[in-house]
Amino acid sequence: MLIPIKAFHQAKQRLEARLNTHERQRLARWTAERVLAAAGELPAYVVCDDDDVAAFATGHGATVLWEGHQGLNGAVANAVATLAQRGHEHVIVVHGDLPRPTPLAPLARAATVTLVPDLRLDGTNVLSFPTRSGLTIAYGAGSFRRHLLAAGQTGIAVWVVHDRFLALDIDHPADLDHPLVKDVLPAWLPTNPVNRP
Repeated sequence: MLIPIKAFHQAKQRLEARLNTHERQRLARWTAERVLAAAGELPAYVVCDDDDVAAFATGHGATVLWEGHQGLNGAVANAVATLAQRGHEHVIVVHGDLPRPTPLAPLARAATVTLVPDLRLDGTNVLSFPTRSGLTIAYGAGSFRRHLLAAGQTGIAVWVVHDRFLALDIDHPADLDHPLVKDVLPAWLPTNPVNRP
């Protein structure tokens, strides 16, 4: 499993209207911990360009793949190539901001590109594929459609999974109010009055 994690001090800036800097950093760590836990027995790799994130990843048993100044797409593409060189035949790329990730191992199907879109059918929360499939990494706004098109060009099977939990991410302030998100948010997060101590 490969998790790209942005520097915590830069994470979730779109939530600035509702969370201060410390709360955003803490939230980013909390979701990343949950995603790492969802790896189960899968080997976990974190791709990053930040010392704090690298220390966090190592502390949670993940292997760090350092990719600086590449942008998200370049960093993930390089990390996938590294995993292929290390003998990994398949990779599951999952974002680190999923508040309710379910076990990820079932998404790895041989000779198949698996896509899990977000609730808006805009982003790609999970992307699972053979490391040597030649799949083009195309994150950013509208990535689900781009990844779906790229998957069709690989010549192998394509599987789209609509999972109500894996589709949840925290990208926008309104995401903090989704009922399935509010149910699990930690007590210290001020946006969820139900969880206040």
